[in-house]
Amino acid sequence: MLINDAPLPENEAKLFNPLQLAYIGDCYWEMKIRTTLILEHKNLHHMHVECVRFVNASAQAAFLRQLIPFLNELEMDLIHRGRNAHSRHPAPHHQSSAVYSEATAFETLLGYLYLTGNHDRLNELCNYILKEDDYNG
Repeated sequence: MLINDAPLPENEAKLFNPLQLAYIGDCYWEMKIRTTLILEHKNLHHMHVECVRFVNASAQAAFLRQLIPFLNELEMDLIHRGRNAHSRHPAPHHQSSAVYSEATAFETLLGYLYLTGNHDRLNELCNYILKEDDYNG
């Protein structure tokens, strides 16, 4: 939840640059994965290995492709904005710019849902990803 526990109105959240939404979406996704892992009471090495498997551009791009059929018009617009956002730095050398753009789109969607307090939808999408990935820690 936001520091002041008040979600942003949708019209205000839409004014953020997609990269700003992706910034908070990336934080949310990593926290979601780390929380899931720590609740399994595994050792740190196992948690790190599993976290890296879920929190990287290739994985996030694949997760986005899984979600596309279930997204509504607003969510698809956010994906489009995130995919077309251009950061001031190039994609990492080990990733194509297309994969990096899809990962940014995924993070943009999560960031928007988080900031607007749409936690039910956020959990629905994240839980779908984890289930579809046959996540079992």
